[in-house]
Formats: sequence, C-alpha cells, structure tokens
Amino acid sequence: MAEQNRTGPDWEDVRVFLAVARFGSLSAAARSLGINHATVSRRMRSLEEALGERLVERRPDGYVLTPAGTRILGPASEMEVAAGILSRGGDDDRPKGLVRINAPPSLTQTFLVSRLAKLAIEQPGLDLNLASDVRSVSLERRETDIALRLARPVDGDVYATQLVSLGFGFYGSEACCRRIEEGNEPVFVGFDELNAHLPEAIWLSRHFPKARMSFRTNSQTTQAVAAREGAGLAMLPYFVGKADPDLKLCVLAQRPPARGIWLVTRRQDRRDLPIRVVSDHLRMIFARERDLFERAH
Repeated sequence: MAEQNRTGPDWEDVRVFLAVARFGSLSAAARSLGINHATVSRRMRSLEEALGERLVERRPDGYVLTPAGTRILGPASEMEVAAGILSRGGDDDRPKGLVRINAPPSLTQTFLVSRLAKLAIEQPGLDLNLASDVRSVSLERRETDIALRLARPVDGDVYATQLVSLGFGFYGSEACCRRIEEGNEPVFVGFDELNAHLPEAIWLSRHFPKARMSFRTNSQTTQAVAAREGAGLAMLPYFVGKADPDLKLCVLAQRPPARGIWLVTRRQDRRDLPIRVVSDHLRMIFARERDLFERAH
C-alpha cells in the first residue's frame, strides 16, 4: 500500500477490525457493533490505509487475518481493554471493563449464568459476556478472554488449570428406569449427527452399538428434557441430571468415564486485573460446589 498521506489509526477503525477478526465476516461484525455493512468495509479500508498493510483477506468461507492482521491483533485487543477502562473513569483499583467467558452450552445454561450474574452485581465496574459454543474458540485470536473446556489444550501460549472432574450418569424418567430395572434393554436419548464426533456420543455408540437411539438433539440440556418426558435414558453430566428433580439416576453395567473441566486463559493476561478477578471467582465457585460435578445423587 502507498506510504504517503498516512495518518494514525482511528480507534473506531480498530474496533471494527477486532469484530471482523472475531466473527470472520463483515455482516456478522456489523451486527455485533450495530452498524451497517458499508461502514464496516469503509472502516477496514481506513485502517489498512493508515497502517499501510492489508489486514484481512476474503476467502470462500469468510475473512481471515493476513500475517499483518495477526501481528496487530494483540495490540488492538489491548487498545480495546484500555478503552473500556477509560470509559469507566474513576481512580480506584477495582476491576473495570469487559471480560468474555466461553463455555460449553450445558455448563453455561445450567450452572454459570446465575453464579456469574452475582459477580456482575458485586463488581459494578466489571461487564461480563458469557457465551456458549460447542467448538473451542481461540484465545490467541482473542475470540474470548477465558475459556472453560472439557479437554486440556495441547498448544498455544495459554495457562490451563483443572477445576473439577466432570462425572456422567444415565438419567431418565422414573418409568423408564423401572423398565430397565425389570430387565428391559435401555433406549437412549443422544446427540444428533452433527455432534456425533463428541466424546460422549462416541463412547455411547461404542458401548451400546445395538441400542435404539429414540431421540437425538444437539445439547445435553435438551437431552435432559427429552429424557424427563420418557423418550429414553440420556447420558448427562451429574450437574445437569441433578438440576431436574424429575430425572432419576439409572445405573447400568457400563459406567461413563469422567472428564476434566479446564479453565484456560492467555499466559500474558495472568496479571490483568479484570480477567484475574473473574478467573478467581470461577475457581472459587467450582471448588465450593465440587460435589455437584463429581458425585452422583
């Protein structure tokens, strides 16, 4: 790009760049920022002209960062954090700004929402964005600040600590469990085809290859509803099964293995006060309610 007439980057342009980097499309970035598609395009061009480098390139499945875009992603994210703090004002040392947490859907919906909402009340300078996603979002691309994962990461400059061991059991209606106790073969509720790659789905298909799968859905919370209505047994984390008083734990000969719940942050963010406060709060609530995850009824 031309070197002439270059000006310093505009914060609003940087904010748009971060949204494009996180969402991978101009339309999704526009929706997240509440602006139109044309404004996103214009601000991306403005930032690229200011920096003299191409930051994103378009591919059939969306926009990806160029090497230059990857290089400035970290500094741009730091600008975002600083802008959030400055917008709060004040001279105290309490945590301020936005912290984004990503976790599996069942953990988000059944456990985290109520407990993190209390932290937002206790820390009025702290804004929390809790999202759920089956896929592992990228901390290095700064798609999130804290990730709760069901497997320890094997790459990336991240810090990971196991919070609890996540136990699983088979849950169903009282009538369904009674039929199994009487000697009938189990019928299951499980994941749909798009999620057949998940460890729980693979384990179930391997250990009960001939069993009928009467109902399939894409999340453990919806599987719990189907099991409660009598569709069959659902292999659920203990904390999901315990959340519904109409579900009964049914013991089968094959016992599902436990998995870990890992808290993952960028190593460079370990001294970031807002992220540290949220991470410490997560460690505290999981330690306090360990039995909810590790023990059956």
